[in-house]
Amino acid sequence: MITAAQLKAARALLGMDQRMLAEASGLSLPTIQRMEASEGTIRGNVDSLVKLITALEAAGVELINEGVASDGSGRGVRLKR
Repeated sequence: MITAAQLKAARALLGMDQRMLAEASGLSLPTIQRMEASEGTIRGNVDSLVKLITALEAAGVELINEGVASDGSGRGVRLKR
């Protein structure tokens, strides 16, 4: 899963605005805006979440979920190596 904070951070790392992410993911701009405005884990239909995560990963971002091995703790994002 992905949180609103991770989504915002991923866009910032990539230098993408909401419109660019909407185009890259095949989602509407209002959908991206709604996802970012949510609190905590983003809720939505599975297809939309898969499109979002796939677009972010294709653009070069790695999502770090809670409990995954990392230098720190908790959720986050980083650019792929």
